[in-house]
Amino acid sequence: MDAYDKLVPAPTPDTQPYWDGLDQNKLVLQRCASCGKVRHYPRPVCDACFSMEATWFEASGRGTVHSWTVTHYAFHPGYKGELPYILLTVDLEEGVRMNAQARGIAETDLRIGLPVKVAFERVKPDLTLPVFVRA
Repeated sequence: MDAYDKLVPAPTPDTQPYWDGLDQNKLVLQRCASCGKVRHYPRPVCDACFSMEATWFEASGRGTVHSWTVTHYAFHPGYKGELPYILLTVDLEEGVRMNAQARGIAETDLRIGLPVKVAFERVKPDLTLPVFVRA
């Protein structure tokens, strides 16, 4: 595994289960324990009912492309070697949106509604990141 010189997340008590799931090659999402609304990104308060109670569940990882951007400028020196790269916004089956880089999808093949699924890239011994591939 090469040295990983990109910015890395700092898990918090509210996000740790998400990162732990990725480390196990699982996409886990929060669900409000009071009203049942699924939420992503992980956070302490439900935006629908303001409950602070949540449970975690394994998501399907499947969804469709909602939008994308092709990045040609590295906002951090660690990303220069990846340019250009594609960042997808995906509507997951569970009803939330998620952002992650695309892998193995050509810019010319992108379209709204393209079926994709989450894959997992271990970038450091203690860090796995989600990416999207064709479903």
